[in-house]
Amino acid sequence: MPSNQSPLGALPARFRRERLLIIGCGDVGTRVLRALQGRMQVLALTSSPQRVPALRAAGARALIGDLDAPATLHRLAGLGTRVLHLAPPPRADEGEAATHEAVVRDRRTEAVVRLLRQRTPPLSLVYGSTSGVYGDCEGARVPETRGVQAGTARALRRVAAERQVRWLGRGLQVRTGILRIPGIYAPDREGGTPRARLLRGTPVLQPQDDVFTNHIHADDLARACIAALYRARGGRVFHVSDDSELQMGDYFDLAAGLYGLPCPPRVARAEAQQQLTPMQLSFMSESRRLDNRRMKRELGVRLRYPTVREGLAAS
Repeated sequence: MPSNQSPLGALPARFRRERLLIIGCGDVGTRVLRALQGRMQVLALTSSPQRVPALRAAGARALIGDLDAPATLHRLAGLGTRVLHLAPPPRADEGEAATHEAVVRDRRTEAVVRLLRQRTPPLSLVYGSTSGVYGDCEGARVPETRGVQAGTARALRRVAAERQVRWLGRGLQVRTGILRIPGIYAPDREGGTPRARLLRGTPVLQPQDDVFTNHIHADDLARACIAALYRARGGRVFHVSDDSELQMGDYFDLAAGLYGLPCPPRVARAEAQQQLTPMQLSFMSESRRLDNRRMKRELGVRLRYPTVREGLAAS
């Protein structure tokens, strides 16, 4: 598919008259703007006035509002005929227990749902969630029908957000889609490749302790977001993941070979616990292989970068 072609091809005239509201228009939202290339009117919510010129240059009408201050959102009610919600939940305070109400609720998504209920609801709502809602699956292949078992506070908040999205869909008959997203990478994304970590020589786990990881190129994710706005059936979950099936250490070894850099050192899990940050260790504590067939079959997404080898080599 040519790089300047919309993921849905030429949009019919009735779609061009629609208005897409992007909530959380960061890197992926900006790629959605580029993929649409003026084929429909796009409104982008931002809490930062400094981002307004960049969003306008990308083709969006920028709207100032703060999900953490719901009173600033009222004028957005009814503006979007379709809504793409990519805003992350707020972070919990350090040391806060995972069962605390402030941790397991996503007040930002609750604010979005209240907003969309105020006037004519949108035709569709797509929410960008995380594959972390499954917790540790011990390397098993995971379909969308597997039950969630979030093991971290940030994943618990995503589970809560998914619940709010489904509630809106059932209550107002809005077509909702939930995208469970793994690690996002792209050479033109800040921190979007393993190069910096390889240059630091950060260790990875030895093979017998290692975990399977999942990946998606940011451009393929943007195209999947657009497809889901039109093709997702009510309440369906989709794994937006590529076809790679690699353990984390093998992923970094592959990247090292492509970049001409040394492979990272391999250490036992006990050593890793002494050398790595809690955040790094959290990603080494969950192992799963996402099944992406539903994304391909129901959303019709054809991956431009089927594996990380193609995606990293393109850089």
